[in-house]
Amino acid sequence: MAESARRGRGGGGAARRAERSAVSFETAKYIERNIPNFEILNEESLEIIERNADIILEEIGVNFPDNPEALELWRAAGADVTGDRVRIPRGLARELCKTAPSEYTQHARNPERNVVIGGRNLVLAPVYGPPFVRDAAGGRRYATMDDFNKFVKLGYMSKWLHHSGGTVCEPTDVPVNKRHLDMLHAHMTLSDKPFMGSVTEPSRAQDSVDMCNILFGADFVQQNTVMTSLININSPMTFDDVMMGALKVFAENNQAAIISPFIVGGAMAPVSVAGTLTQVLAEVMAGIAYSQLIRKGAPVIFGAFVTSIDMNSGAPTFGTPEAAHITYGAGQLARRMKLPFRSAGSFCGSKLPDAQAAYETSNSLNMGLLSGVNFMLHACGWLEGGLVSSFEKFVMDADQLGALHHLARGIEIDENAQAMDAIREVGPGGHYLGCAHTQANFKQAFWKSDLLDYKPFETWQDEGSRDTQTLASARVEKLLGDYVQPPMDPATREALDAFVAERKAAEPDSFM
Repeated sequence: MAESARRGRGGGGAARRAERSAVSFETAKYIERNIPNFEILNEESLEIIERNADIILEEIGVNFPDNPEALELWRAAGADVTGDRVRIPRGLARELCKTAPSEYTQHARNPERNVVIGGRNLVLAPVYGPPFVRDAAGGRRYATMDDFNKFVKLGYMSKWLHHSGGTVCEPTDVPVNKRHLDMLHAHMTLSDKPFMGSVTEPSRAQDSVDMCNILFGADFVQQNTVMTSLININSPMTFDDVMMGALKVFAENNQAAIISPFIVGGAMAPVSVAGTLTQVLAEVMAGIAYSQLIRKGAPVIFGAFVTSIDMNSGAPTFGTPEAAHITYGAGQLARRMKLPFRSAGSFCGSKLPDAQAAYETSNSLNMGLLSGVNFMLHACGWLEGGLVSSFEKFVMDADQLGALHHLARGIEIDENAQAMDAIREVGPGGHYLGCAHTQANFKQAFWKSDLLDYKPFETWQDEGSRDTQTLASARVEKLLGDYVQPPMDPATREALDAFVAERKAAEPDSFM
């Protein structure tokens, strides 16, 4: 099968003919920021947080339960290991982290859609993980594989999304032990954007690598990064054997992992911003250091998933000032470690794609842009605190990601942008609608929404007085109706189909 994949990567006559006849859909290049990051912490504050994080690792330690291999690696590296507790001498974790790359390229099966993660770049990926979906017609319901396929198609068709993501929703109609195969197959065949692997069990991470070996060729996978996947830390300070087992598979095979504490302030971290940042830094350093013990140079991302908590209901809250403070501070800490940074998203606690969802999402997306995030998971589609993937909100958010692209461009100051010729031509009391500068620049001058309604009231009323959710429903249908599957070499497709069928037949279904 690997040989078939190598032939497939070369293209083949059938693939080239299919590509020439395929409809092409534009995807914007990943964002390259031309604006400054917002830095909220001064040097003294950063040094205090870094010193306290070292104290946590050295005096309190972190747990690696049910993972004797990890404990032995830490012991050999010089850590103090007692039971499952690992205490890391001051400076050791930071030193180990230095071998992680400051940026890396994630390759897509379509090389034009490769992304560079790190530096001044921002890569946008959709919502990840919800067991429920919602649309205007069917309401809230458990997600199915058909829903998953539709989200992958929407992601492929969305201009401002650079990445296909991973578990865009959890297809509950497929057995737990086999759904990862169908999800990966969908990302690989329904889209040609980069994607994420499975992390729910180490063998599923290995299946992800094996399927990439078919798609890209085994040698290519070992020498290049073709997956960026999410490894959550069980905050506070616990690295469970399932996540660490998946991390081991990805690191050994040169595939990227987001090392991300799962922080709910007041429950899984202190209620204070400084205390939470200290814990985040300690956990990330321990996780990234462990990845480098597995394989020096393995690509990793400094992750920070941050929310606060409603102290009355216990529910997570999003788009809050405290989450912004933590995200801005975490971005500074990541840059000081010269590591790519993951945080932010289209976060909201609302049950519907309504005003609450819009306010909280806008706060979260803009915060992500200004905090220097390099990889933004959950950039579109998130609803109800991450329990729901919403079709309407997916396209609403994806549309607004275009505004992030334009904000990140900053302000041009070349001769054309100065517009002195236009000002001279129009003079006092005139207007710019017909001047030469406007005629030459109007098509690219302003970002334009593909969704929102700016028509006069009478036109809007004549067209049915449609609200934003109604417009979004129509856009979902249009994008799915326009979808054309990207071409794939037939031999590669056959090999992927055969692998999935073989793995599914190898064990009985399990919904646990």
